[in-house]
Amino acid sequence: MEYITLHNGMQMPLLGFGTFQNTGEDCEKSVYTAIQSGYRLIDTAQAYGNEKQVGKAIKASGIERNELFIVTKVNFPSYDDTEQVVLESLEKLGTSYVDLVLLHWPFGNRYAAWRTLEKLQETGSIKAIGISNFEPDQMIDLIHFNKVIPVVNQIETNLYCQRQQEHQWLQKYGVAHMAYAPLGQGHRNEMFAQPEIVKLAKKYEKTAAQILLRFFTQQGIIVIPKSIHEERIKENIDSFDFKLTIDEIAALRNLDKNEPLIGKSENPEFVEFAMNW
Repeated sequence: MEYITLHNGMQMPLLGFGTFQNTGEDCEKSVYTAIQSGYRLIDTAQAYGNEKQVGKAIKASGIERNELFIVTKVNFPSYDDTEQVVLESLEKLGTSYVDLVLLHWPFGNRYAAWRTLEKLQETGSIKAIGISNFEPDQMIDLIHFNKVIPVVNQIETNLYCQRQQEHQWLQKYGVAHMAYAPLGQGHRNEMFAQPEIVKLAKKYEKTAAQILLRFFTQQGIIVIPKSIHEERIKENIDSFDFKLTIDEIAALRNLDKNEPLIGKSENPEFVEFAMNW
């Protein structure tokens, strides 16, 4: 495992386990498998409805709490009740603190929610706070009108949506880039079939997924691939024993379409998700 040092000095794994759309026994089993396979960063959220299952898997793993980096999120309809939501998350996860809590979307009363997270961080129940799905202007506004700078911004990032411009803004303000859907979710097969990816997979004797994950981690981007399949869970974490060349990274950057596939308000999947709240 490789780590990134956040601006507050905390060490965060560059590769973790995502749990979006992973619920019930599948969630508990896959999180347990991930931890046993060496994952130490686990990402969940209030909106995912699986914090309790994640907590059960963590307890069953037998791994010491201080060896894990747990991330959860407060969803925008609950921003006026942020403190209560965080307390409920702690209870569901079975932990006295969360390493990182994010504001899930830049909607609603996000400024009040952020200041609540700042206060909770002072109590120690949250070690760090960050944001998710914030555009650069929204992030900069939050930074300039509050005390604490977000340690990360979790945004959709994959081969076709690399967020290269956003990455530059994040670096300028010392905010770590955290990628959800790094394997493209519904566009996974299309990305895996790209000739450049196929060529690199053959050269390094790795899978297409491992090539894509390494492409991002080499750039200091945190990735949280998800899966319920044991083989893929183990495969994804086994992506640190090789390095792409500068020219290979440049070639993959040229495949960027600079268009979000998931995290945009006009996307039907997002509209359905938001309306359910």
